[in-house]
Amino acid sequence: MGSGRAVWTVLVKELVDALRDRRTLLAVLVSSVFLGPLALIALSSLVATFEVSAERREVYVAGIDAAPTLRNYFERQTYTVRAAPPDYEAQLRSARLGDPVVVVPPDFEAALLRGDAPVVEIVSDSANQRSQASTHRIESLVLGFGRERAALSLALRGVSLELLEPVQVQDRDLASTQTRGAQFMSMLPFFVIMAVLYGALNAALDTTAGERERGSLEPLLTNPAARWALVVGKWGAVACVSMLIAVLSSFSFLPAQWLLRSDTLQALFQYGPREALAFLVVLLPFAAALSAVLMAVAIRCRTFKEAQASSTLVVLGVSLMPLVTLFNPGEEAGWHLWVPALAQNMLLNRVLKGEGFGLEQVVVPVAVCVLLSGVGLAYVARTLRSAALK
Repeated sequence: MGSGRAVWTVLVKELVDALRDRRTLLAVLVSSVFLGPLALIALSSLVATFEVSAERREVYVAGIDAAPTLRNYFERQTYTVRAAPPDYEAQLRSARLGDPVVVVPPDFEAALLRGDAPVVEIVSDSANQRSQASTHRIESLVLGFGRERAALSLALRGVSLELLEPVQVQDRDLASTQTRGAQFMSMLPFFVIMAVLYGALNAALDTTAGERERGSLEPLLTNPAARWALVVGKWGAVACVSMLIAVLSSFSFLPAQWLLRSDTLQALFQYGPREALAFLVVLLPFAAALSAVLMAVAIRCRTFKEAQASSTLVVLGVSLMPLVTLFNPGEEAGWHLWVPALAQNMLLNRVLKGEGFGLEQVVVPVAVCVLLSGVGLAYVARTLRSAALK
């Protein structure tokens, strides 16, 4: 049997076995078709909840009866004033109340008449995400009341308001629409990378340790074919499964956009076929490298369970590498491109930001993936030739 024919025969055989394996099919469907879109939809639901809270334009106030001028200001800003429940602190701690509470002192109006500055508290709980998200909005509302009172007092005394604000400040955000959207979507590349990893995991372990446990690996080695041909055939099947998950994961976000509940995310999340293809440029070499590395880890294990335990280090490394940017925020460093998983996460986030990447940025990660694939396959072929399988 020629080497090319042996590669093709083993490739087809392993693909058929992988597609018959329910665990592999479940990994393909759950990780590639459902996981990413479900994460996107869950994020959309969270943002939509905050949007609904902002659209209600409600403010909870404790002691509002002592501040009719403040009530008047809130109502002129089209806010509905609601009395805070007596146990608002307990409700905020337990997240039953999703809005911060404005606490007005009893002598609010008297202090204003005296020219004093009454202290108004805005009570929230930083562990309560809903209340924390509305705190800045309510704080701006209360500060607006203070600016209005100051302007009226100065106007009554014939003093220009410009003396109070000698400098005018205007915000100018340099971030593009896609960049702002990527701040919400920064976890999506992590989900895609993990989907590719788990897709390759089951297939790689089954084609090595799984066959060894079933006793079907030794008869395969008796065939008159080069060891490297058998290894390439097995690796090709595992890589095909992992690459299939990469393709499905990248394109699954296209129909998932139709289910977004948040208008903000629909406007910010600009993901089309071009972005999906850019995802594939990054993910396909990574899927091939992961397949080879996992096969190299599992080839010396005698059982499938032992191989699962041994591959934990690979799973842990791939899952922890993207977190480097969280602990070290700032400018992207050049060495990031040399670290597998970290480089892919960085490039995928650049795609979501609309920045893209050039040839010089993708060459290094691809070269690293090719090197890992070659080392992994060489180790598997060497192990098959050795006495380790006896």
